[in-house]
Amino acid sequence: MAVVVASVLAAGALAPAASARPAPVSSSPSSYERAIPPLTDNRGRTLTLRGWNVEDKANRGEDALTAITERHFRDLRASGFNFARLLVFWDDLEPRRGQYSERYLRRVERILDWARKHRIHVLIDAHQDVFGPAFGHRGIPEWATRTDGLPFTPNPDDWFSEYFQPAVQRAFTHLYEDPDLQRAQAAMWRVLAARFRDHPAVIGYDLINEPMGELRAGEDLPTAARRIEAEHLTPMYNRLARAVRAEDRDTWLFVEPTPIVGEGVPTGLGRIQDRRTVYAPHFYNTAMEAGADYDPDAGWIEAYEAAVTAYPARYGMPVVVGEWGPLNNALPNMGRFYREAVASLNRYSSGWAGYVWCYGGGYCAVDERGRFRTNKEQTATPYAPAVAGTVRSRAYDPGTRAYRLAYRAAARPGVTELSLPPSPKGWRVTVTGPAHVLGAPSPGGRPVVLARPGAEVVVTVREAGPYGRTDHP
Repeated sequence: MAVVVASVLAAGALAPAASARPAPVSSSPSSYERAIPPLTDNRGRTLTLRGWNVEDKANRGEDALTAITERHFRDLRASGFNFARLLVFWDDLEPRRGQYSERYLRRVERILDWARKHRIHVLIDAHQDVFGPAFGHRGIPEWATRTDGLPFTPNPDDWFSEYFQPAVQRAFTHLYEDPDLQRAQAAMWRVLAARFRDHPAVIGYDLINEPMGELRAGEDLPTAARRIEAEHLTPMYNRLARAVRAEDRDTWLFVEPTPIVGEGVPTGLGRIQDRRTVYAPHFYNTAMEAGADYDPDAGWIEAYEAAVTAYPARYGMPVVVGEWGPLNNALPNMGRFYREAVASLNRYSSGWAGYVWCYGGGYCAVDERGRFRTNKEQTATPYAPAVAGTVRSRAYDPGTRAYRLAYRAAARPGVTELSLPPSPKGWRVTVTGPAHVLGAPSPGGRPVVLARPGAEVVVTVREAGPYGRTDHP
């Protein structure tokens, strides 16, 4: 996500109200934490997803997805992560209307097989940027793009501003409103759901990435976003949910608001009529995407947290943040940003995927040799991917490098998993209560905790001494 508000203001298309300072926090963490349910697996365990987006935007057609290799998933696992949001493109899946690419489906399946091998949960994301290839990007096929002859002027220096071009906005309106395009989008999802419903790596389907829409004359951006979410996105998500459920009854469905939520604007989405739906906003800040450093006094993280928790608390939906992370991660305040952002995300969400796991510069999580780029190592901390019980509290202290999990074990026996990132000192795992630890804290390892049913358990993970050890009380 590039410059949202600044570029539109420069184009004269947005009222000044949209760039005002974010509203103060209106709800305390304790009020929404009780209302937002956790993500769960088929054994009823509380899940935590930590990981990164995985993508290949450069290749298409016969070369589609070839930039993604098994190394991505091996390295994710070795760093302690358990989650990948995999970008797939409708224009590659269905290049001609009604003709689905078997080669593309096999490529997706190969990637899922790698993820399964390395025990990574995968969210299949129907990705679009600036609608699709009709505007020089990826996503919705050209045959599904209708502009009514409205103009489009590319802006390669600020690609996100292209969302506000008349032709792009009109294309979204047709996608939302034209019955034949509604049927085509639903059919595309039925193909994906039928193919991958039984794949053990797949945890969910993200129905469309960063949806946008058409602004009306005199309408500011926050007002337009809430209207688009209420009048277009809500019925679209309900249509697509019905399509997926015709093929797959159980896999989680992830729904996104418009990217404008990043400005601390509460969503206008309504109820999604599906029992296994996850709210999946993105976490980007306009100024930071334009190259600015993090401003701790601006109140942005607090405003965002208040905005994104109201909707899932109202409708009882888990939260997983699908994208986050600034481009210029080495600026002076970015260390503080990563500490405060991770703490915020962990307060209300069941997980997150940073943008993006690749090997190089820019947004890449790691360099060519696989080493974390500046400050991004703060995303790799101890956590519990699965808890067999009710979580009382969980927190990581970056100052002491300590993770503490308190939970009440389920009435039926179950396994609680721990994930430990690489550490030169090793890790020490201790348990208080009628429980014990199995497994060594090796890099990327998953020690497990077995507890007496119904017991109150506290698990503490700390960096060990120079030799490292695991305590098994």
